[in-house]
Amino acid sequence: MTHRPWLAALALLAAPPATPALANDSEAEWAIGGLVLKTNAAISMDKEELYISATEVRVDYVYTNHSPEEREVMITFPLPRVPAADGFYDTWSMPDWDELEFTTKVDGVPVEYEVADRALVGDRDVTDAVAAEGFPLFWFREEGFPDRLQDLPVADRDRLLAAGLLRTDDDAELTGEVSWVYPAWQVERNLVRTQLFPAKSAVTVSHVYRPWTGGSVGGMLYPAIRSEYPESMQEYRDKWCVDDGLLAGVDRKLGAGTEEDPVYYGETWLGYVLGSGANWAGPIKDFRLVVDKGDPDNLVSFCMDGVTKISPTRFEVRKTDFEPTQDLDILILEFYRPSNEF
Repeated sequence: MTHRPWLAALALLAAPPATPALANDSEAEWAIGGLVLKTNAAISMDKEELYISATEVRVDYVYTNHSPEEREVMITFPLPRVPAADGFYDTWSMPDWDELEFTTKVDGVPVEYEVADRALVGDRDVTDAVAAEGFPLFWFREEGFPDRLQDLPVADRDRLLAAGLLRTDDDAELTGEVSWVYPAWQVERNLVRTQLFPAKSAVTVSHVYRPWTGGSVGGMLYPAIRSEYPESMQEYRDKWCVDDGLLAGVDRKLGAGTEEDPVYYGETWLGYVLGSGANWAGPIKDFRLVVDKGDPDNLVSFCMDGVTKISPTRFEVRKTDFEPTQDLDILILEFYRPSNEF
């Protein structure tokens, strides 16, 4: 979640973290330094059908092993790192990976997966170093742990700062003095399984899970706020490709309210990591995306060309020989009247 003074001034109440991005399958291997992703030149992703809503994500793949020999490879489905990259965290807002209700089927048969959790500072795996210090991997779940770090002897504190396991607050860069230290590592979970790809054959893989959503009870799209803070619109345009047509729809729905019975809106944020789908041999030959905004009265915006409305709530994108170059962020706007809530 990006925090800015104007958001604080508006007292927007943020829901769980704004980084709910889950990812495409990508092959993995156990290498020095932990689990890493790598490309596969023998196996292509021939088809991907991706359905995304605020309550469910479904993704179906068809892979083909072009090799004359069967291939047994390790597959990982990476989940987003926590806490957020900006270092801000609230224990209550942390996603619980066990609530994903994540299921996988291969050729229609349910399969099991292993869980691999690791501590990362940037791209550096520090899981063993964290354990060696006796620190909890999920430090943000342990109440008071950051406070206890402040009681470390200065020599230990400086050693851990130099090793990159701890970081200082922003004031230290200005004052040159360390007043507070925080854990520097994020935790990443990978759902890992071993997959057999028969020679010269196709395999279907399906995932279903309940996504994590972020959002707010308001936003910067109210006409008066857009006028007062025009610079705030750049993030909406860059991240979600909000255009003048969507803004006109927002104004129309808000304008239906009255002084006695106003209309307000809230935001829901969804994300999906498409980039790891490019780790297979060649492009995704047949790609289909369906985004479901949930309610016909909602508005939705995301960055993808060739969008077609196929139902009152669903929007479709089809691509051939698709090579993802950026991940998918989705903005859903929901409108409500307080008089209808009580």
